[in-house]
Amino acid sequence: MRSYLDFEKPIADLEGKVQELKALADSGNALSIDDDIAKLEMSAAQALADIYTRLTPWQKAQVARHPDRPHAVHYIDRLISDWTPLAGDRNFGEDAAIIAGLGSFRGRPVAVIGQEKGHDTQTRIRHNFGMARPEGYRKAIRIMELADRFDLPLISLVDTAGAYPGIGAEERGQAEAIARSTQACLRLGVPIVSVVIGEGGSGGAIAIATANRVFMLEHSIYSVISPEGAASILWKDSAKAQDAAMNMRITAQDLSRYGIIDGVIDEPVGGAHRAPDQVIEAVGGVVEAAFATFDGKSRDDIRADRRRKFLAIGRDLKV
Repeated sequence: MRSYLDFEKPIADLEGKVQELKALADSGNALSIDDDIAKLEMSAAQALADIYTRLTPWQKAQVARHPDRPHAVHYIDRLISDWTPLAGDRNFGEDAAIIAGLGSFRGRPVAVIGQEKGHDTQTRIRHNFGMARPEGYRKAIRIMELADRFDLPLISLVDTAGAYPGIGAEERGQAEAIARSTQACLRLGVPIVSVVIGEGGSGGAIAIATANRVFMLEHSIYSVISPEGAASILWKDSAKAQDAAMNMRITAQDLSRYGIIDGVIDEPVGGAHRAPDQVIEAVGGVVEAAFATFDGKSRDDIRADRRRKFLAIGRDLKV
């Protein structure tokens, strides 16, 4: 069954009625109700379009967290052939919140790092809801160094609420691991293309998204802190997350306008979860085009391009 967000209730009601009528028609009812079904389907499609053309930042945050949204594993399964996953940081252990490995992307050998939230209770627990511990970021660094050594372009798929804030993670150097992962991104002599496919939260996201090109899906979010976290700090009330989201400029459209990201990838009406294959193919096309712009460039040129990109952020910003 399809999951609906709170603001999608009018759509849920209409699509529910469509399903009821279709079930009635399949039961062999003598009356023809095809016209009624068609009218309701048109009404549902129009309601969906109307709602999704005027989403608020808080509603976009809800869409970015939708449980049926395609995750990193789905992008890898669809876009990467000859996939060879690599595990462990060669220091402490494995962290399933970050999946990484080597493969082939449309005929081009690549390295891939992705944050995976999981899609059901069992996988969410295994992947820790996409919140990486220090060993996850150190594993990411290991993959980056492999990519650099063997001249492999790097794809990073960002989808996390933030780095895991547990005591054990802090004892093992969470902040240091994030900082070194960010530093490793900046040092690479191969191109990095990063896509925020859902939620890009805090340093946990930037640690693998300090890339030559950063793209966001239309209804994804990218911020220094979650709306709930900002509301707790500013107003001592996480219930004011909606107000925080309105003021934080977390949407792809805002970040594109401010030059933080390089482009917005359109989603189908209703969000990526309604047509995941279409979205994954669109992401693949954008990543392929981005890599093509670095063909023939030297390692120094690639590093300089990345450096210029981040130094230019905020230079001509007018709020």
